[in-house]
Amino acid sequence: MEQYEPDRLTPAQAAAVRRSLRTGRAAMTRRSLLRASAGGALTVGGLGALSGCGIPAAGKTQGGMSAEDHSAREKSVTFSNWTEYIDVDDSGKHHPTLEAFRKRTGINVNYTEDINDNNEFFGKIKPQLAAGQDSGRDIIVLTDWLAARLIRLGWVQKLDPSNLPHAYSNLSPQFRNPDWDPGRAYSYPWQGISTVIAYNKKALDGIEVKSVSDLLDNPRLKGRVGFLSEMRDSMGMTLLDMGKDPAKFTGDDFDAAIARLQKAVDKGQIRRFTGNDYTSDLTKGDFAACVAWAGDVVQLKADSPDVDFVIPDSGYMTSTDNMCIPNRARHKTNAERLIDFYYEPEQAAALAAYINYVTPVDGVKPYLAKIDKDAANNPLIVPDKAMQARSHAFRSLSQKEETAYEEKFAKLTGA
Repeated sequence: MEQYEPDRLTPAQAAAVRRSLRTGRAAMTRRSLLRASAGGALTVGGLGALSGCGIPAAGKTQGGMSAEDHSAREKSVTFSNWTEYIDVDDSGKHHPTLEAFRKRTGINVNYTEDINDNNEFFGKIKPQLAAGQDSGRDIIVLTDWLAARLIRLGWVQKLDPSNLPHAYSNLSPQFRNPDWDPGRAYSYPWQGISTVIAYNKKALDGIEVKSVSDLLDNPRLKGRVGFLSEMRDSMGMTLLDMGKDPAKFTGDDFDAAIARLQKAVDKGQIRRFTGNDYTSDLTKGDFAACVAWAGDVVQLKADSPDVDFVIPDSGYMTSTDNMCIPNRARHKTNAERLIDFYYEPEQAAALAAYINYVTPVDGVKPYLAKIDKDAANNPLIVPDKAMQARSHAFRSLSQKEETAYEEKFAKLTGA
């Protein structure tokens, strides 16, 4: 098991934090964008039990530390999530799916939007978890690389599959076996985050863009190309374009991809590396094409007829935000019941219709079609099997690798 070392951030890690706080996930405009049109109202959408037979009960926890489970006596669960990452009613004060869970189970959900950035949140919870104490939370939502780290540290609990019949049955094959949590013993995805190529038709003016190579090599796009400041997204898409598997790449492969991007930077092909602020560049046409997050593209397409996307033949990157139960959580069973609730297709559809991210739940499409047919037929929300097959995940990194790779990427981007 990896040991927690409370050292200060390396310069590369500090640069990564600054990127995230300035323009990346912490800037939160990806989710805020979904409220930006129509006077703040979302324009897309509105608002069968399975048996646990044959599903084995969890054995002794490996690494994670349980506590006395107060679920039976205390009908509550505390859920920490990212800002604007759940369905909200017209008043903006209530979450319909959480209300439905409370009415069905009698379990009150203390829902807090206190995650603005993975590194920042890690700093918030690590003193308690490192000391073997209750963090005060029963469910936390972490991006895959940080979830992997907490699993390695032994800071999250092994899940009991007998409390997760819907999750066990309905999890999309695309997300079942990440290398950092094979078989999903410690986590279940909240939503998927796909990285694609977005473009502005008017700005392209007939130029064809189908690949990362087109972005990097077509001189007619010089100074009008954007890449993301998130290392795994930009590097993953570049590795794929070079015929390398982001799940298996070597250090030499990474260096070759860095060199390829550096060449494009040096000749002025890449305008800049951005967080989610690329959306304004794309809609204005300052970016003719860029590496983009699918959740943004869904809304941009709804608001601008000039914006569209392409999935390269080489494939695209997908990451996940994941629900985990931290060590010493007081309400583990209640937390597992809530996780399982969101794997009922009807509930997953209500969530997907509102936030427009990739749903990790199989069987959602007919339920989503009742709410929003366009969303149900959008491969950026409900990928078909062909699109799922083109999805790739960035492999887990050791602490040494992460430090080295972030240093090289920070130098590339000027962070």
